[in-house]
Amino acid sequence: MTLRQALSEGRFVVTAESCPPKGTAVAGALEEAERLRGLVQAFNVTDQQSSVMRLGSLALCHLLHERGLEPVYQVTCRDRNRIALQSDLLSAAALGVENVLCLTGDHVSMGDHPQAKPVFDLDSVSLLEAARQLSSGHDLAGKELDGTPSFFLGAVVSPGADPVEPQLLKMEKKARAGAEFFQTQAVFDAGAFGRFMEAARPLGKPVLAGIILLKSAGMARFMNRNIPGVHVPDRLIGIMEAAKDRQSASVEVAAGLIRELKPLCQGIHLMAMGWEHLVPRVLEASGLVNGEAG
Repeated sequence: MTLRQALSEGRFVVTAESCPPKGTAVAGALEEAERLRGLVQAFNVTDQQSSVMRLGSLALCHLLHERGLEPVYQVTCRDRNRIALQSDLLSAAALGVENVLCLTGDHVSMGDHPQAKPVFDLDSVSLLEAARQLSSGHDLAGKELDGTPSFFLGAVVSPGADPVEPQLLKMEKKARAGAEFFQTQAVFDAGAFGRFMEAARPLGKPVLAGIILLKSAGMARFMNRNIPGVHVPDRLIGIMEAAKDRQSASVEVAAGLIRELKPLCQGIHLMAMGWEHLVPRVLEASGLVNGEAG
C-alpha cells in the first residue's frame, strides 16, 4: 500500500527522515532504512538539508524504490531554476518516485558552502504549481509533455509559529497550488498543535506531525533560541536534564508526544537526528507497531 492509498483510506501513517551521505557511501543509509522495513510507511529523503552539500535526494530515493521501500522525494528551490526543477521532477517520475515534498529551502548562508549563489527562481507554492502542471501534461512554458507524471504532492507547515495565522494562510495557498498532504515542523506542545489542527480542519488535508528525538536539554534550548516556530516546554527540558540515560529519556518524550498527538492528526514524521536506531523503540513505546504504520 502506498502513502497516497494509506492516507486516502484514513490509516494513521508513520514516515521517517532519511539523510543522504556526504559522499557516495550509501550502504549506511540503506541499512538504516532496511531496519525500519514494515515499521514505517515511507522514507522522506532530505535535499541538501540545512544547505549542506550531500548526495542528491533523487539518487537515494531511486535506491530505496529499487529495494521496495517507498521514498518521499524532497525538492528545494534553493539550488535549481525552473528548468532544472521540472526536469528533476520528470526524472523522479520516470524512476517510479511519485511522492514529492516541495520546499523553498534554507538559505545557502546556513550551510557548508556559504559562497554559493542561491537560485530561488521558484518558491514552495510555485513549485507545487509546477508539479501539478506537469501532472496535467504541460510544462511551465505551456509545452505538451510526451508522457505525463502522477505525483502525490506534499508541503510543510509550522504549527507552532507565533502568530500562527500567516502559516494557516500559506497552508491554504499550498493546498490550492496542489499540496495533498502536509508535514509539520517539530511539535512539542500537543495543546497548541490541537488548536492549530482545529483551525486547519476546513482545508481537509492530512497532516503528519513532526517528531524530533531530543538528544539533550542543551539541544532543546538551542532549538528554542534558533528555530522559529519550535518551542520545547520546560517540562520536557527538565526530563532531558534529569535523565541518567538520555536515549531512554528521548524515547520516553517522543513516545509520549506521539500518544498525545495521534488523536489530532493523520500521521507522524520522525526525525531521528542521528539516533535512527531508537526509532523502533519509539514506535513500540507509543503503540505504533505492526499495522499502525500501514
